Amino acid sequence: MVKIAPSILSADFSRLGDQVSQAIAAGAEYIHVDVMDGHFVPNLTVGPLVVEAVKPLTAAAGVTLDVHLMIEKPERLIPDFARAGADSITVHVETCPHLNRTMQQIKALGVQAGVTLNPATPLVTLEEILDEVDLVLIMSVNPGFGGQEYIPASSRRIARLRELLAERSLQHVEVEVDGGVGVHNAAQIVAAGATILVAGTAIFNSQASIAANLTALRAAAAG
Repeated sequence: MVKIAPSILSADFSRLGDQVSQAIAAGAEYIHVDVMDGHFVPNLTVGPLVVEAVKPLTAAAGVTLDVHLMIEKPERLIPDFARAGADSITVHVETCPHLNRTMQQIKALGVQAGVTLNPATPLVTLEEILDEVDLVLIMSVNPGFGGQEYIPASSRRIARLRELLAERSLQHVEVEVDGGVGVHNAAQIVAAGATILVAGTAIFNSQASIAANLTALRAAAAG
């Protein structure tokens, strides 16, 4: 069954704890934290203190706290995010010249290791690291801001990644998709091979409650 990962990038930070709790109560399996440094991507968001603040809520419910580092030189801050309570840490292939070493660093801290790449970065850049990862995140928008539209070519990338994982008997590796995910395309994304859907504005918005939005997204993903 596909897992839903509400992204707090789109949450109301004046009510962050309450909104995370609502998402968890509605059945979210992951809580996704987008960390941006204003250098690798043109935005600046949160740090380890926010992860630490959210951790008691996710830990009590057995929900995975999923941290996506869109930052330069992530190896400097990986230990801080692990100490703050991240269950999964994902880094960009574009920011890691020694990607194997970075995967080892994350795993040595007892955290699941993920790798991601921007929409224009060739999928081939992941081939030599797939045996080392727990999760691959396909960016389906250019990272930096929420509310962007899904890039249609992402579905082909998801399908090619799933084929590559199957060829290597790595079906256990999670395929996460982040960017422009909503009720209008969730079934298509899951059919291509995604197992985790990151959703920001589709979950946290003023049109409906968090619970109603999450339930609608899950129903759409099921086809």
